Amino acid sequence: MTTAASKAIGLEEFLKLPETEPASEFIGGEIIQKPMPKGRHSRLQGKLCATINEVTEEQKIAYAFPELRCTFGGRSTVPDVAVFQWQRIPFTVDGEVPDNFERHPDWTIEILSPEQKPNQVIGNILHCLRHGCQLGWFIDPDDHSILVFLPNQPPELLQGSVSEALLKEVRLPLLEGIELALTVAQVFAWLKMES
Repeated sequence: MTTAASKAIGLEEFLKLPETEPASEFIGGEIIQKPMPKGRHSRLQGKLCATINEVTEEQKIAYAFPELRCTFGGRSTVPDVAVFQWQRIPFTVDGEVPDNFERHPDWTIEILSPEQKPNQVIGNILHCLRHGCQLGWFIDPDDHSILVFLPNQPPELLQGSVSEALLKEVRLPLLEGIELALTVAQVFAWLKMES
């Protein structure tokens, strides 16, 4: 959903506006409200954050933040999951997590919602990569696919049309230092909670 402003506003003015629920993003001079997450989106987002943080937080390797506003390069976006390497988290002088992250994530994960425009979401991932992000995942729950983005490489599509046996073998690329063997099949198996 795009919010039409009566007059054009800049990024600084956008950041002074009250937060919306769900979050609004500032992209190309436009305010675009994200759709409200639904069941599959919420489940994948929660499991990804929990799974990543289980192997990274204690050793201070990285941290996965859900719905964290990241402002850099003229945009202010809210990735579904923003993973920051520990040394890049801009802790306050008291060692607390700050409210504002004016930097790109190291790994951005977007989960497509039915109401979203895929190219707009992919545009956010590409924006992150242009500004130093090391990894992007675009997850489409409808076709059980993950489009993987790495800097200076064509995207790689990992999808459910591959044989189930092969899909169980396909390990997803992760940030360096994250000791986690995660496959496409495992990610989409999280959707079956009664199995």
